[in-house]
Amino acid sequence: MKKNFKATILNGPTGKWILSFCLSALLPLTASAQQITAKNEVIDCGNVIYEHPVTVKFELQNRSTQPLVIKDVKTSCGCTQVEYPKGEVPVGGSFTVDATYDSRQLGHFFKDIALYSNVTQRPFYLQIRGVVVEEIIDFTGQYPFTIADVKADVNNIEFDDVNRGDIPMQKIHIKNTSSKSISPVVMHLPQYLQAFVSPTTLAPGREGTITMMLDSRRLRDYGLTQTSVFLGMFPGDKVHPDKEISVSTVLLPAFTEMTEQQMAYTPRMMLSAEELNISFDGKNKKSETIIIENTGRTELEISSLQMFTEGMQVKLNKTHLAKGEQGRLKITVDARLIKKARSKPRVLMITNDPKKPKVIINVNVK
Repeated sequence: MKKNFKATILNGPTGKWILSFCLSALLPLTASAQQITAKNEVIDCGNVIYEHPVTVKFELQNRSTQPLVIKDVKTSCGCTQVEYPKGEVPVGGSFTVDATYDSRQLGHFFKDIALYSNVTQRPFYLQIRGVVVEEIIDFTGQYPFTIADVKADVNNIEFDDVNRGDIPMQKIHIKNTSSKSISPVVMHLPQYLQAFVSPTTLAPGREGTITMMLDSRRLRDYGLTQTSVFLGMFPGDKVHPDKEISVSTVLLPAFTEMTEQQMAYTPRMMLSAEELNISFDGKNKKSETIIIENTGRTELEISSLQMFTEGMQVKLNKTHLAKGEQGRLKITVDARLIKKARSKPRVLMITNDPKKPKVIINVNVK
C-alpha cells in the first residue's frame, strides 16, 4: 500500500468478444498499414435480425507510391461476400470495399476480410462484427443527458470496489437525436480504459451502446482515480465540454491472503458517522466533523483521503492512529460549487483496516 498521505480533488461483453477484438485490433499494425489506410478497420453492425443480410461499406485510401490493384480477397467463411474495385486505384486515391454478412447464425459474429494487393507483401485486414438476434429490443430506459448530438442514459461512469486484476465493464446507452448519421468515437482514453461503440454508425433516431472496459492492472495507486473522456460524433472530432463523460475508479488494497490469526492483530476503524446531512441555512459554506477511532490492536493508517466532486474541502488532523486513539475529520462544503457537481458528493478514505479498506462518507446537501 502506498505510504504517502494525500488529500486531493481529482478531476460489462464476453471474454471471447474481448479476445477477438484485441486480436483484430493488432492485425492492421503491419507494414501494410503504411500503404493502405481505412477510415474504420473494424465496423460494428450492432444488433442484426436473423436471416436479414447486413452490408457495410469500408472507406479506404491508397497511401503507397504506385497505383494499387487488389489481386485477391479472402474471408473467414463463405457467409461473407465482398465487392471491391477490379481496376487500378491511383496514388492517393480513395476506394470502397463492401462486405455483406448473411446473418444465418444467431449470436456474436466476427468476420475477417483480407485484401491482397500489389503494394504490400502482407494482406490488409478488415473486420465486420455484430450480434445476430431474433428480435431487436429497444432500450426501455430514459435518456436524461445530452452529449453533443446524442442523448444518453448516463454521463458519469463509476467503477467501484475494483480489485487489482479485475477487468470490469459498464455500458452507456445512446440515441442519435440529430438529423444525420454519425460515427461516435470515445476520445482521450487513458491507458487503463478501452471503449467500444456499437454500432459503428448510428442513423438518425437509432440507438446504440458504448461499452467502457477498465484494466485495473494499469492503475497506479489505490483509492480514487478520476478522468474525463469525450464522445466525438466522428473520428477526429474536436474535444468540447458538452461531449464530456466523467469516469471514476476506486481500487482497493488486497487483504485476501491474511490468516485468521493475522486478522486478530489488525486495526479497526470506527466512525461517529458515515453520512452527513448538510443544511446551509443561508450560509455560503458549512462544516461538519467526524470522529475517527482505532479500536483495533495495531496502528491504523489512512493512506488516502479523496473527494469525488468539487465543492468540498477536507482536513484530517491525524493519518496514523495508535490503539485507542482518536482523530478528527473536518468536511467543509461550498454551497455554490457543490451545485455544479456531476456525481454525488462523497469523501473516500483508503485504510489498512482489512474489514474497512474503503470507507465512503456520503454528503447529503439540502
